[in-house]
Amino acid sequence: MSRWRSSSQHPGWPQPVGPLRVPAGLVRLRPVRMRDGAHWSRIRLADRSHLEPWEPETGVDWELRHSLAAWPSVCAGLRSEARKGRMLPYVIEVDGEFSGQLTIGNVTHGALRSAWIGYWVASAKTGGGVATAALALGVDHCFGPVMLHRVEATVRPENAASRAVLAKVGFREEGLLRRYLQVDGAWRDHLLVAITVEELDGSATAALVRRGKASWA
Repeated sequence: MSRWRSSSQHPGWPQPVGPLRVPAGLVRLRPVRMRDGAHWSRIRLADRSHLEPWEPETGVDWELRHSLAAWPSVCAGLRSEARKGRMLPYVIEVDGEFSGQLTIGNVTHGALRSAWIGYWVASAKTGGGVATAALALGVDHCFGPVMLHRVEATVRPENAASRAVLAKVGFREEGLLRRYLQVDGAWRDHLLVAITVEELDGSATAALVRRGKASWA
């Protein structure tokens, strides 16, 4: 881990983020690690019907893509991108348990200072504020230690749950991307949503606490 930290090319990595308390438990973000494989594979395989309808197709069978044997390559790729300063791949933990992932990608500094953010949460942990807390923690990390100005995401118009999570954290809709990604057997429209640092009143996590949706740990 020390070698990984010393070779990181962007700020805020591999710094853990949080915690924040929500009804489901104590939520925090921490870097992915090789020993996450068993948890990752078990949840992704069990939650196929929950996750697959919303995720881009890769041309590789879901069972093969999410086998335990696939994780070392997946994790190594994420860590490589993190070392190059292009990505911050996090595990979402709830009370110390692997419960999903949040990834900040295409990290760009300079005049743009932007990134995209994406997440998934295990079906057993949905409905308790986990996704909202994780997203708020990720946004605050982007605008704080990572020193970004803008964060964006894409979401299918039909994905009401994810749209609600994004709205709670303060993302606003910017436009419709026609036939943007191949998802669930067809080219699907996606909404482009974004937030800039000027649009937050203090921080995303503080806003959740003020509204009674979360509390400081």
